[in-house]
Amino acid sequence: MNSDDKIFIAGHRGMVGSAIVRKLNREGYANLVVRTSSELDLRNQESVNAFFQQEKPEYVILAAAKVGGIHANNTFRGEFIYDNIMIQTNVIHASHLSGVKKLLFLGSSCIYPKMAAQPMEESSLLTDVLEPTNEPYAIAKIAGIKMCEAYRAQYGADFISAMPTNLYGPNDNYDLSNSHVLPALIRKFHEAKIQQAEEVEVWGTGAPKREFLHVDDLAEACFFLLQNYSGNEFVNIGTGEDLSIKELALKVKNIIGFEGELVFDTTKPDGTPRKLMNVQKVNRLGWRHKISLDDGIKAVYDELVATNYLTQLV
Repeated sequence: MNSDDKIFIAGHRGMVGSAIVRKLNREGYANLVVRTSSELDLRNQESVNAFFQQEKPEYVILAAAKVGGIHANNTFRGEFIYDNIMIQTNVIHASHLSGVKKLLFLGSSCIYPKMAAQPMEESSLLTDVLEPTNEPYAIAKIAGIKMCEAYRAQYGADFISAMPTNLYGPNDNYDLSNSHVLPALIRKFHEAKIQQAEEVEVWGTGAPKREFLHVDDLAEACFFLLQNYSGNEFVNIGTGEDLSIKELALKVKNIIGFEGELVFDTTKPDGTPRKLMNVQKVNRLGWRHKISLDDGIKAVYDELVATNYLTQLV
């Protein structure tokens, strides 16, 4: 991949896509093609095909997706499976038709069975039942992986897939109705601190364990894979380290400086008990994460305070 190659980043305004754009810009890649969802509806096959025929990108990074936390996944089940399958199917197929040199499809750690052996290896895919609350999203992402594998097998397409763990960072979603756990905690503790509240409520028991990767580390991994990997099997991207939701909540509480108490709402779902990635494969290829969770959360929170972003949400 050369610095003057035309690269289409699908989902460039999302947390992942924007991080990849920043990385490519830092590396001197200026021939980037982007479209907002209002300019190009990736769910519309005719529009996607016309776009590829006109722009003829040489590389495609498929970071566009409908995403959300437990509540959103479980509530909008039809939207999550339809939108994600349509987006990825249209982009992958159009990439094949237009002769794209390489495509990187980004999935999610939720593709693994609910009770998968920990840490989760790439070989655990499709070995047991999925977590029910996000099954539609997971099935869509599995379909994307298998589509890339099938197009490689039948057409020789250099289409690869990467499965990131839970992400956080700039351009995250802080809407409490559909955000993921880390941004939700950051917002809750910030508002509680400002309002001098006595307690903060956290969903579930606090026992489930999760792994978190700064999105800038993911962008580094994506750039690395585009340059160095052309295998058939998808690749896990993570830190290989996890902590309980309770430990995470206490960490965020301390970084933000909230002095009240934690209250766990055990009527809310916990989701999968543990989701730790086995990242030996990508480590062997030569990539490792660099940003610690403490440093990452502090950097994110400092930026939110400096821009007054969280205050504007209240």
